[in-house]
Amino acid sequence: MSSENALETRDLSRRFGDFTAVDRVNFYIPRGEIFGLLGPNGAGKTTTIRMLCGILPPSEGEASVLGFDVRKKPEEIKSRIGYMSQRFALYNDLTPRENLQFYAAIYGVSNGSRRERLQELLEIAGLKGHENTLTRNLSGAWRQRLALACAIAHEPPMLFLDEATAGVDPVSRRAFWDLIYELAGRGVSILATTHYMDEADYCNTVGLMYQGRLVSVSSPDGLKDGMTGTLLEVECDRPSDAEALLEGEPGVLRTAVHGVRLHVTVEHEMRTGGVLKRLRSAGMDVAGAEVILPSLEDVFIAMVEEQNREASGLPAELR
Repeated sequence: MSSENALETRDLSRRFGDFTAVDRVNFYIPRGEIFGLLGPNGAGKTTTIRMLCGILPPSEGEASVLGFDVRKKPEEIKSRIGYMSQRFALYNDLTPRENLQFYAAIYGVSNGSRRERLQELLEIAGLKGHENTLTRNLSGAWRQRLALACAIAHEPPMLFLDEATAGVDPVSRRAFWDLIYELAGRGVSILATTHYMDEADYCNTVGLMYQGRLVSVSSPDGLKDGMTGTLLEVECDRPSDAEALLEGEPGVLRTAVHGVRLHVTVEHEMRTGGVLKRLRSAGMDVAGAEVILPSLEDVFIAMVEEQNREASGLPAELR
């Protein structure tokens, strides 16, 4: 495997009895880049990370992290990576400084450099002025920053983030990603799993995962550009009814409700008038429709539908 990449997998798989949690996954992460592994809960993202961190052996395939084989050198990998999840263990009865001191000691940061490193971590996480507050009294956003600082106490060249932003408000998630960008700018390679589709735009490369399989890997813009058809956003009084009405209509590729609006993918923009006419003929109040650029959520829904159609065995012309 290439030394230019921080991480590589080849047909990486994991089975639990008859259940295949990860099915022949292939991707790589160049050094200093951010790779986002996106998908719903149960897609196989956490199992993939556990294999790459040397915690869970693969059933088949191979992978290397920082040049070390996950089967042969799991302990070498564990000592060189940082890991953070939604359930990262912080000690509520300790202050941020004490939590950082504990993790620095666990990760083997030398006594001579520990004091300077703690000050740097407090600065990176924006915790100056809060270092002596009990951790239990910190907000969720501050606790998240502290958890990240603890995970990188030993300056790992590779960082794994497993649903690390779950349950955090959008403003705090954006601030957290600013910290991730800063780390990537320092040369840290990062693998982040999430089910928040908007977070994919923060990544250099995105892998969309569904039912244990990696269904597509590309840049965020590449994924959006590869989506077939023209996407319409329709504002009407009954989006769920409109979705059901348009399914199977000539020229309509797919439909999906997004909040109070309906996203309709048509073969080409000329079909827009026909969509509006069909809805109004059914007595629906249509306030308007416009052509929009697809989001990664639109792309993911389209790919999931295609995967399900392939699994159903439908002929290509009926998919």
